[in-house]
Amino acid sequence: MQLLTTERYLTLFNRFSRGAAAGIPIEATLDEIAEVLYCTSRNARLIVRKLEEEGLIEWKPGLGRGNRSQVVFRIDQEAYLLEIARGQAESGDYKQAFDLLEAYGQGEETRKTFLAWLNGQFGYRKEESGEGIRATDALVFPVNQQTSTLDPAELYYAMDAQIIRQVFDRLLNYDAGGKRIVGGLAHHWTSGADATEWTFYLRKGVRFHDGRELTAADVRYTFERLRGGTSNRWLMRGVAAVEAVGSLVVRFRLNRPNRIFDRFVCSAAASVIQAGPGVAAEGGGFPAQPAGTGPFRLAPNTSCRIRLEANPDYFQGRPYLDRVDMIVMPDYCRSESYGVPADQHAADADPYGEATDDWQNIEQLCRGSTMLSLNLRRPGPQRSERFRQAVRMILDAGDMIAEIGGDRAMPAYGFCPETSSAYVPAAYSEEDIRSALRESGYDCEIFRLAIHEKHGRDARWIGERLGRWGIRTEVVVPAGGVCGADDESADGTLMNIVLAEDEVCEIETYEHESATLRRYLDSDRLNWVTGRIDEALKADSPEARRRIFRGIESMLREEACVVFLYHRRLNTLLHPSVRGVVRLNALGWIDFKDVWMEQPIGTED
Repeated sequence: MQLLTTERYLTLFNRFSRGAAAGIPIEATLDEIAEVLYCTSRNARLIVRKLEEEGLIEWKPGLGRGNRSQVVFRIDQEAYLLEIARGQAESGDYKQAFDLLEAYGQGEETRKTFLAWLNGQFGYRKEESGEGIRATDALVFPVNQQTSTLDPAELYYAMDAQIIRQVFDRLLNYDAGGKRIVGGLAHHWTSGADATEWTFYLRKGVRFHDGRELTAADVRYTFERLRGGTSNRWLMRGVAAVEAVGSLVVRFRLNRPNRIFDRFVCSAAASVIQAGPGVAAEGGGFPAQPAGTGPFRLAPNTSCRIRLEANPDYFQGRPYLDRVDMIVMPDYCRSESYGVPADQHAADADPYGEATDDWQNIEQLCRGSTMLSLNLRRPGPQRSERFRQAVRMILDAGDMIAEIGGDRAMPAYGFCPETSSAYVPAAYSEEDIRSALRESGYDCEIFRLAIHEKHGRDARWIGERLGRWGIRTEVVVPAGGVCGADDESADGTLMNIVLAEDEVCEIETYEHESATLRRYLDSDRLNWVTGRIDEALKADSPEARRRIFRGIESMLREEACVVFLYHRRLNTLLHPSVRGVVRLNALGWIDFKDVWMEQPIGTED
């Protein structure tokens, strides 16, 4: 049945039923139908005939003067809408399914019914493909947003990083479990004694998804492109030259020491892309379906679905999963009342019930923190250090966690949980808060707080707490999102930072072009931070670097440039048949490449 026929039926049902159930004759004329469907009476007659042929309506022409025609809708609207929406979703057209529900759904119950069914489709699935054809292993789960970019050079958000890590590879990889650097596209690497020259030796036979073999020219192109006007050009700090020494050797020459440059090339933003005309899409932008060398290929996607397909020729071994589908839920499905988790990795999970005891529970603290960053470049009360310190004392993270709960796990006093665990906060009294506000000269100015919509509960709590002390708060959701130009008119931004690879990601927090701290710190403080990072990169030992980075963090905390709030708990449930997942990665995701499904003994593939 054509979708246009479905939409016409639902449109007419909405217009003429007036709350009546299916099967009841309702007066209607061809002229009225033509008006509703924006067509001529002749076309309305053809549409009515088509709907009759499909068994959707019964048309009873009015015979004689004064007798009006009647239409009988033969299928209940909600049941029919749910049937069609499920069919669209099963065929992979989630956008059409969501659009139908948005246009013709009668209230929240229809949506809730559809989402309850949809939740049953999420998780790990083994899909039979026909006799003699191996079954397909697929992972399907919902996400709350589309990717912002697939261009590593413009990467900033954690979700984008997860997808980019599946599609592309890096010269080296950081093994968080073993706390060591391991080979990636490079099988060996060396550095000079003064850490100003680094050489990487590429593996032979690594191929991009389009079949072309990786060479040193691709690596050189990737890093030369980074140093241009990209958001992640900070990765090239101190790099004077990138040289392709033959087809499989790349040398970086630096104008100042960087003893953790090998960690820099582990960054997702340093993912290697193809050189040549295949890189630039029409209009000079990054292609929508780029070819990387990673374990998964990016399939053609829609606004409501991100699909990854296994790369059978991956140089580090083919993934066990054949396909990963991430379904982008529409805005009206994101309310907690619908019971749809933001990131569900549980097979056959029931959002309205509980998993049994044999399910695997993976839980860990997020390596990062939720915090309030104050804008020191904008005139306003937040320019006063005493005002910022008052805000820090008012926003007691322990109270916030106790009152809101959820995934808010522990008070934060720094970027990472280990820093917070070791920190002993100073005691303060209500008089200390009053004194700080008096000395700041605060005079009831409005404090504009920029947030992402997902931080709504936090923002309401913050506004209520500050209001108790007479601080007037206006919450804004910038059209361009936080970490963008639109939040520069705010006095503070509520944000969440994830440090996927500790030291390097901490540098990114200060130096990425979109980083809130880079845009909010005044010039003197930002220059001081940059100088301290230079000293850290020259340091001979991890301990020396750590002391420098903790010193930067201490300045931000004690001068209340940042009010650290809490560390989140990452938690996911996995079906007992799922194997290969021992931890969530630092981005809060499972690593798709290593997941596999255990098939019960005695069953056939």
